[in-house]
Amino acid sequence: MKIYDRKLEITNCAAKLFKEKGYSAVTMRDIAQALDIKAASLYNHIKSKQEILVLIIINIAEEFTSVMNEIVISDSTSVDKIQKVIELHINITIKNSHALACLNNDWMHLTDNELIYFVKMREEYEENFRKIIKTGIDNNEIKNVDAEIIVFSLLSTLRTLYLWFGRKKAFSETSLKNNVAKVLLKGIVN
Repeated sequence: MKIYDRKLEITNCAAKLFKEKGYSAVTMRDIAQALDIKAASLYNHIKSKQEILVLIIINIAEEFTSVMNEIVISDSTSVDKIQKVIELHINITIKNSHALACLNNDWMHLTDNELIYFVKMREEYEENFRKIIKTGIDNNEIKNVDAEIIVFSLLSTLRTLYLWFGRKKAFSETSLKNNVAKVLLKGIVN
C-alpha cells in the first residue's frame, strides 16, 4: 500500500471515529484498533492525532474554499451560484460525511497557524456567500430579505446535512440532489 493511500485510510477511519465519539474521546490506540494495526505502526504514517485532525479539516475546508472561489468569479446569476453552493455541500456530504462532521464539530481543536488558517477560510467563504446573496437581492433575483438571515438559514441547513444523510433511507443521495435545492430556493409553500 502506498504511503498516501495509507494516510488516507487513517484519516478516513479517524474522521468516522471523531464523528461517532468526538475528537477528544478518540485516542491513537482507538484509531489503530479500528484499522487493525498496532498503535506503534500508526506512528510510521502519522505523527499525532492533531496531525490527523489538521489533514481532515484543512483538506475539506480548502475544497470548500476552492470551489466557492470558482463559483464567485463565474458569470452565472446569483440564483445559479447559490444552486452551485448547495450542490457543493451536497457533494461533500455524500463523498465524506464523516469529514464534514469533523469540520463542523472539531475545528476548535485545531491549534496555532492551522486554527488561524481555518478561521480565515471560513470567514472568506461566508463573506463570498454573503456577496452572492446581496448581489441577488440588488439584482431582484432574490427577495429583499435580510441577507444575514438568508446566509444563516442556508448555511445552517447545508452544514448539517451530514446529520441526516445515510441515517434514513428516504434521505438518500438522489433525494438530496433532487430536493434540497428546490426547498431552499423555492420554499415549501405552493
